[in-house]
Amino acid sequence: MRAAVNTYRTRGGAEVPIELAYDVFGERGMPLVAIMGIGAQRVFWDEAMCESLVAAGFQVVRYDARDVGESTHIDLEAPPPGLALARRLANLPVDAPYTLSDMARDVVGLLDALGWPTAHVVGASLGGMVAQHLAIEHAPRIKTATSIMSSPGARRYIAEPRALRALFAVRPTSAEASADALVALFRVIGSPLYPLDENRLRRIGLISWERGVDPGGFYRQFAAVLASGDRRPELARTPVPMLAIHGSRDPMFPLAAARALASIVPDGTFLPIQGMGHDLPTEVWPVVVRALARHAGLARSSS
Repeated sequence: MRAAVNTYRTRGGAEVPIELAYDVFGERGMPLVAIMGIGAQRVFWDEAMCESLVAAGFQVVRYDARDVGESTHIDLEAPPPGLALARRLANLPVDAPYTLSDMARDVVGLLDALGWPTAHVVGASLGGMVAQHLAIEHAPRIKTATSIMSSPGARRYIAEPRALRALFAVRPTSAEASADALVALFRVIGSPLYPLDENRLRRIGLISWERGVDPGGFYRQFAAVLASGDRRPELARTPVPMLAIHGSRDPMFPLAAARALASIVPDGTFLPIQGMGHDLPTEVWPVVVRALARHAGLARSSS
């Protein structure tokens, strides 16, 4: 399914609608929007995990963000990633085609299209940052936010060089190369305590290639992260309960990023997972699902 959620202005000055492709799991339950990380399609939220969330009491929507998969791809240029990163580290503005606030407004548009006045949100990596912006900028629409393997935006929470090198490896040019690239990436950034599920990653890589892989979209999303800056002052004022889940072996963002996030927000909870890297191996799904259900249940009981 697709829904018109927002608009953007092209290089030619035309106002173009943004449509998001999405799937719904469950017919009733607590509304939950699942937001994936940079360049990652909604299939990274495995159907089995979504069904586990349904069994835990949620109605789940997963979607492709703008510039990803079957959703609208933006007709704008992104700055070179090296230059954008250097400007962010120097505390200089980054000229991005859009920001994480724009991506958060996409989610609000999706809520409107679904007829959901409010929802819980969970985001992984970049998706966790979008969830934070939703908690900051659209608090009346957000019951709880969960940020997984993410960061509140401070420059100190930077990726290890090996993780950045893997993230910006040569873009694939075929379906098989797309599958190989995912395996290679998660060999570097994945969870060292758990076996790498190569079959799952290859399947996701093949599906993603078929639906549309866009290197330009990846760079635009990277620029959006850098342009959106440090969220800590605004997070300190959000009333939305925030759960920060993070792996102890994450090379993309240090564990301290999630600990800080949970301590900054007025109603924050920190859940470290031993041995988890920058991924969600199947072995940790039960822990994450239980934590999300408990987080939502506590918010409901206190409202």
